[in-house]
Amino acid sequence: MNELDQLPIPLLQWYHENARVLPWRSDPTPYHVWVSEIMLQQTRVAAVLGYYARFMEALPAVADLAAVEEDKLMKLWQGLGYYNRARNLQKAARQIVEEHGGVFPDTYEAIRALAGVGDYTAGAVASIAFGLPEPAVDGNVLRVVSRLTGDGGDITRPDVKKRMGAALREVIPLDAPGDFNQALMDLGAMVCLPNGEPLCPRCPARGFCAALREGRTAELPVKAAKKARRVEERTVFLIFYQKKVALRRRPAKGLLAGLWEYPNELSPAPCPVEAAGLSDGPAGKHIFTHIEWRMASRMVEAASDRLPGGWVWADRDALEREYAVPNAFQAFQAAVEARLGPTETGG
Repeated sequence: MNELDQLPIPLLQWYHENARVLPWRSDPTPYHVWVSEIMLQQTRVAAVLGYYARFMEALPAVADLAAVEEDKLMKLWQGLGYYNRARNLQKAARQIVEEHGGVFPDTYEAIRALAGVGDYTAGAVASIAFGLPEPAVDGNVLRVVSRLTGDGGDITRPDVKKRMGAALREVIPLDAPGDFNQALMDLGAMVCLPNGEPLCPRCPARGFCAALREGRTAELPVKAAKKARRVEERTVFLIFYQKKVALRRRPAKGLLAGLWEYPNELSPAPCPVEAAGLSDGPAGKHIFTHIEWRMASRMVEAASDRLPGGWVWADRDALEREYAVPNAFQAFQAAVEARLGPTETGG
């Protein structure tokens, strides 16, 4: 991987001129870096900015995150998806409080031992917040390294990730490990793009990139084909009584664990409450990692306020402020809000 030896100086020069301005970079405390990196997993930077600001306003320190009620945490996370990320954040915050006296650990090994923290996140926090020469190897970085070095290994394989991480550890600048890792992230996000043509003329490594030299930028990186998702046909029941909608909490384990949802079942499904009126509602689709939900909906006027055990009625205000309903049901939100009317404050 001789190309990597040539990378640090031009990459850092490029980064200092082109780095994205991000709130966690302006104040890179361990807590800020850690929360931002967990939010950014499987989520675009643009989508994270608003969530990060609200999260930090509500939970400005590790101790606040450790102590917050789970429903409030889920509401703060609502819309980001992959909700176990938030649960693991809180588990890790409690580890920090209980095992480290509330002080964020400052070694790679101790950071890696926190709940929900893998090699990439540990490397990012260690390098950016503590200046430790640890690589942070995510999908963007794997793509850059694969193209730069002409490596045809399958980047979904652990041994390939490990090999590329070891190669980066050999060249990471000891005086700027955080900048180097963030520069690689930005290069992958802004120039060495995952879909479509990479913007090679703008790349600081264009003079020594193997994929560009060999005309292989479209072939690299190599990734194993994903397995086909299982498709589920579901019926969602939008159940109303007066100016409230019925919600139920999902089971504590499994998909969307512990979140509130509009009641739904595999199709066909009978209406779960006594109905005074029924009509067809909007359709929706949501893609999870391994499952695709294709959803029809039924608008239900309940005959009374009786609900199955554990279900709740939520008015518009409670729906907005208290209950975390995941984005899987976003297709039905407009219909629900139209039926419930404005909040008490008129918002």
